[in-house]
Amino acid sequence: MTQDALLAAVAGGVRLIELGQPFFTGMPTSPNHPGFRMTLIRRHGDMQRADGGSAANEIIVTGGHVGTHIDALSHVSHCGKLHGDVDAAEAQRGGVFRTHGAENLPGLLRRAVLLDVAAVHEVPTLEPGYGVTAEDLEAAAKLAGAEPGPGDVALIRTGWARNFSDPATYMGKESGVPGATVEAASWLASRGIVATGADTTAYEQIPAGAGHAVLPVHRVLLVESGIFILEHLNLEEIAESGVREFVFVLAPLRIVGGTGSPVRPLAAVAA
Repeated sequence: MTQDALLAAVAGGVRLIELGQPFFTGMPTSPNHPGFRMTLIRRHGDMQRADGGSAANEIIVTGGHVGTHIDALSHVSHCGKLHGDVDAAEAQRGGVFRTHGAENLPGLLRRAVLLDVAAVHEVPTLEPGYGVTAEDLEAAAKLAGAEPGPGDVALIRTGWARNFSDPATYMGKESGVPGATVEAASWLASRGIVATGADTTAYEQIPAGAGHAVLPVHRVLLVESGIFILEHLNLEEIAESGVREFVFVLAPLRIVGGTGSPVRPLAAVAA
């Protein structure tokens, strides 16, 4: 028998719950990024080997911030500076980031807390353009019976993932999209979390008709606090399970010099 406590816990049975969206051509995409495209470039039967074997393969074209993904610290600057007072223009010289590139994104095996703001308001989905406040997060933490702390991952559920199959509604160009306010971001940053995510395209509040003109929460989290942001999460299954504190598992792609990475986040809970 293993003497390792973590191995022993896994051996006892673990259920994995998906926290991300599937990737498919035509899925909702921020207007600031190129969309996801996938198509077969070789099909079974296009070439058949002498022994009867055949293979198919695809080509994938995508931006680094399309679908469920994580933002690297190179993604946002403020007044020409990245996190840690790094000069953004110098860091990106040559077409890749030599500082804060996506290859430095950490793999995460951390405690996570689901801050279900939609449940706090007793609605399936928050209103378009609603600004999630620090008071909302405090109430969600009370509901969860757990508050995020140093090194944790905090996931905000607005219920907006329910609209993912309807790109126009999900993007909310005219109606707005619910999300965290600067006040809420500061509340999270003060707790020393390592990453935070939400079930929307931009994580933060997008008022009606405003689009992605300004993204002050990204400044607070990425530039000022060095906290990674996850977007386009799907928190419906974990919310329906009733689990609000769990092990969070994430392995970003090591894209050298990039500003983000597609990811497949998972919640590991006792079977």
